[in-house]
Amino acid sequence: MTTQRNPWLALTALVVGFFMILLDMTIVAVANPAIMTDLHADISQVIWVTSAYLLSYAVPLLVTGRLGDRFGPKNIYLVGLAVFTAASLWCGLSGSIAMLIAARAVQGIGAALMTPQTMAVITRTFPPDKRGAAMGLWGGVAGLATLIGPILGGVLVDGLGWEWIFIVNVPLGIIAFALAVWLVPALPTNQHKFDIPGVLLSGVGMFLVVFGIQEGNSYDWSLRIWVMIGLGLVVLGAFAVNQARNSGEPLLPLSLFKDRNFALSNTAIAAMGAAVTAFMVPSYFYLQAVRELSPTESALVFAPMAIVTGIFAPFIGKFADRVQPRIVPTIGFGLFAVSIFWFSALMTPDSSIVWFLVSAALAGFANACIWGPLASTATHNLPVQQAGAGAGVYNTTRQVGSVLGSAAISALIAARMSANGLGGGKVAEGGAGQGPIPEFVEDAFSTALSQATLLPAAILLIGVIASALFLRHGHSAPARPKDEPARADSLTG
Repeated sequence: MTTQRNPWLALTALVVGFFMILLDMTIVAVANPAIMTDLHADISQVIWVTSAYLLSYAVPLLVTGRLGDRFGPKNIYLVGLAVFTAASLWCGLSGSIAMLIAARAVQGIGAALMTPQTMAVITRTFPPDKRGAAMGLWGGVAGLATLIGPILGGVLVDGLGWEWIFIVNVPLGIIAFALAVWLVPALPTNQHKFDIPGVLLSGVGMFLVVFGIQEGNSYDWSLRIWVMIGLGLVVLGAFAVNQARNSGEPLLPLSLFKDRNFALSNTAIAAMGAAVTAFMVPSYFYLQAVRELSPTESALVFAPMAIVTGIFAPFIGKFADRVQPRIVPTIGFGLFAVSIFWFSALMTPDSSIVWFLVSAALAGFANACIWGPLASTATHNLPVQQAGAGAGVYNTTRQVGSVLGSAAISALIAARMSANGLGGGKVAEGGAGQGPIPEFVEDAFSTALSQATLLPAAILLIGVIASALFLRHGHSAPARPKDEPARADSLTG
């Protein structure tokens, strides 16, 4: 039975779990060397600790969004949180690299079950004119988790050991579960019929594309990688045709993309996911290998980015409700591009670290203008009965963007290293890992990384264009089923 309650309390409970799952996308990066040593693994094996999580997280998102529509977002969120927390303990207790990779894959499935439900609950419990502030908090948490991951990872690895980057999730998961049971309302469900062909086609297609992109650099973009990606695109094409011809309930309602703002928001969030991932790899590479900072010290360079994002995101989200949807995200993408161009210019062997901190603070303000307002625009006109489907599409797009960004920046760094006379070695995800470089190659090394950093700045220009094309929101609220509880403005503050 659904009871009315303050939706802000429900959102607060949900973002605790949401913070955990995004934290685990980046927290492992600084622990890779320790994991390699302790579990006697090689670099290709340890990279799979991250790849397995990203793969099992990205592939099921379309399906898990629809599960929330069918069985209730609260129920699916709690199942996902239980799976994620149990898998985190399994990760921390793993005694071999194979066991750790398997545990991370299960952890990714738990994350995939949880993520769409957080957006769906916001869409269904906040009226459109209050949703920007809620998405501001959601977006601030997304930005904070992405940035705090390496900092927290460095502290835990240095102080307690790599196992604790996973074990710390267990008490947090238990607290998040109790809060969700207590504070998140049981929203009405819809009697959806599951599109089994759609589930199979989307799962196979997404797996082939995401796996091919993730592993492309590891296999020097060989013919089999391109065949895999090509086959995945063909399967996804068949999925799109299947969905267009489905006269019942398709897994992916293509009618969602008739909303211009939803379609453009997906383009913009893909660019954001790609840019953030692509920005971090050469940045940590530079700070650790050229400036000889420790993993924790190099992560602290981005502390202003996390702090400013966390402070400004809720306020900017509330402000974004009062202006045209194009204004705030366009400013955010533009400022983020400027900050990365600035970061690229600073990548010399002797530039002042202070200016990196200033650039990171500007990037933090830009992130606050992007995450929440963009999600709010994407979901503004969605019918509540399709909230889970829309959230699944949006988060899938973000994840695929992140994978594309990771693959593209790794290939580009290798190419720029070769062009600057340094050889074209593969770049490990998360930073250098090999310690400081010889002084006589510092200039060429810094130049190669600086040139590669221009890629995420250029990708952000896609976001500028997409958000600048947003249409003004209509004044009518999305339709909701008759049994959907009324949402009093007094509850949304």
